[in-house]
Parts: sequence; structure tokens; C-alpha cells
Amino acid sequence: MNVAEIFASLQGEGLLAGTPSTFVRASGCNLRCVWCDTPYTSWEPEGESLSVGEILDRVRSLSPRHAVVTGGEPLLFPESLELCRSLRREGWHVTVETAGTVLPEDAGRLAAAPIADLMSISPKLASSGPPPETPGGWAGRHEAARRRDDVLRGLMAAGPYQLKFVIDSPADFIEALAWLADLGLGSGAVSPDRICLMPQGRSVEELDRTAAWLEPECERLGVHFAPRHHVAWFGHVRGT
Repeated sequence: MNVAEIFASLQGEGLLAGTPSTFVRASGCNLRCVWCDTPYTSWEPEGESLSVGEILDRVRSLSPRHAVVTGGEPLLFPESLELCRSLRREGWHVTVETAGTVLPEDAGRLAAAPIADLMSISPKLASSGPPPETPGGWAGRHEAARRRDDVLRGLMAAGPYQLKFVIDSPADFIEALAWLADLGLGSGAVSPDRICLMPQGRSVEELDRTAAWLEPECERLGVHFAPRHHVAWFGHVRGT
């Protein structure tokens, strides 16, 4: 499994924000978000190839009992399933952070043999796409891959989840609400308390500009406003 970094920090996003956690960041992604905050796992992936045993040894050496398997896109790697299940057997609370575009190879086993205590799914909106002139045909590849409602439903059915949308503009907000309606918000299939809307930004100033209008909208709808706390706590740096 290609791994960019393993480190202990505080979870900065979503329902478990503030929780001391050990992060295992896989390197490799099937998307190319224009605002990606970990380009060293997508646009220019770097890291080292580690066995599940080697990853477990490094995680064991750190103190937090919450583990976050993230990326990049960790579900691209079949080894991530063994890693997550091994961590859970050893008593870690496991969060898997995914864009919701890849269904694990043994998807049929997810309910009986879960890989996560929390599936943190961050669907990518249309604005996430790179410019049309991006080399490698990534604009078209990204657009073709970014929305997989069948995968989202499969991951949501596997256990506790959160849907975490990155919002950069009012148009993003409108698109996210339409997507949630397609998934069943309002019909009972998706609960508002599982939805997190998170401002896009790499600085406190950028985040605050979006938060000024997004937070009241979240309150009105009864969904979670999810600040990117780690940017405020640590800045936009690796290992946080």
C-alpha cells in the first residue's frame, strides 16, 4: 500500500472534530480536485510502499486510539481493507475518509465485516474539477468518476457514516442540496444529522468568507456546519 505519511494529530473535520487520532494517509487518487489540499497524494503522489504489518507497527507506536485511514483515496488499495479490519480487531476506532467513488472489492462483506466505525464520505461537486486544458485528460476523467451514487449508497449502508460536502460558493450549496435530495434527504433515507457542509479554503481568511453565509444556511436546514479546524489550529501544513 502506498503511504504518504503516518502521524498523530487532532481530527479537524466532521462529527469527530477535536478527537486525538492517528492518520494513515494513502498516496494515490482517481480524482484531481482543483483545490486539493494534499496534492502529494493525487497530483504528484509520493510516499513509500508499506505492508499492512509495517503500517500497523507505526500506528501502534503512536498513542491515539482513533485511527483515520485517509488519502488520496484509500479504497483504491485492497490492502486498506485488511488494515482497517486489523485495527478494529485490536481495538482502534477507525474512520475511513473517502470520496465515495470506489466500492471495496468485498463490498458484500461490509455489513458483516465492517472496515470502519465511521465512513466519512466526501462527494465531489462539479466545481472540484480541474481546468479543461489539464494534461492527461484529467478534466474529463475527473468528471466521469466523481459522482457514483451506487457507491455512495453501498458505503452508507455498511454502517455509521457522514456525508461531508466541500462548499466554495452558493452554486456548490445548491448542487449539494440537489444531490442530497437524490440520495433521499427528506424521505428518511438520509438523516440531516449525518450531513456536514464544510467551507473550502486553505487559510482562515478564505474559510471565514464562506462560513459567513454557509453557517446560517446549515442552521436553517438542520445540518452540521463543519469548520476545517485544523487550518485554524495548525495552518495549512502537512502532518496535521
